[in-house]
Amino acid sequence: MHLFRERLFQFFLPSQCHCCEVFLEEGERGICPDCLSKIRWITPPFCSICGSPFSSKEVEIHLCGNCLTKKTYFAKARSLGYYEGPLQEAIHRWKYEGRASLASFFGEWMAEGFRRHWTSEAFDIVVPVPLHRKRLRERGFNQAFLLARELSRRIGVPCEKKMLRKEKPTVPQVLLSGVEREKGVRGAFRVREEDQVAGRSILLVDDVYTTGATVNECSRVLMAGGAKSVEVFTLAHAIKK
Repeated sequence: MHLFRERLFQFFLPSQCHCCEVFLEEGERGICPDCLSKIRWITPPFCSICGSPFSSKEVEIHLCGNCLTKKTYFAKARSLGYYEGPLQEAIHRWKYEGRASLASFFGEWMAEGFRRHWTSEAFDIVVPVPLHRKRLRERGFNQAFLLARELSRRIGVPCEKKMLRKEKPTVPQVLLSGVEREKGVRGAFRVREEDQVAGRSILLVDDVYTTGATVNECSRVLMAGGAKSVEVFTLAHAIKK
């Protein structure tokens, strides 16, 4: 419904940038060149496990303090850009204003970024982080599934929408500290069918990596269900101030 309504508006009106609302020129789509130029993409050096970028560009890739002290159940996580500025604005409008067409736009970015870190042969399946059914009804779509589906189509790895289930609702993660997030998501997810997980290499997809609590709990559940390995890919990475 969101995509139909958006396409109907675009039939009568010129497309606008999803960040600054300027009208796009012919051949431009999604985000205007000026906003695109302001997005900070994540490049090395970053943590070899969670992918958190280091402020100094003079250091080698190594483990960050968080990954040195806490158990991570995923082998590594990577993100495309910093969760700030135009990228944050576009993600917010996509999730909370129903800008559904951004899923395809972001999917192209995800596929390009994927190839910098992995090959398709590295994974058996792509799995989105699920939403609780109450949140899904409110929003109308699961942004992680849309990303996973778009990425799956472009890299040729099947997407398993229903492999994970969110059993209990959680407080929006942006409102919680790191420790509170870990407690809040503990036991929130379960594997639907363990025989579909056993021995498989999984790419777990979400929109934003904040503290990593959600993807780590999903990874824990998948590994407990017999997965061979879990790696994580997100559109953006929130950097602690």
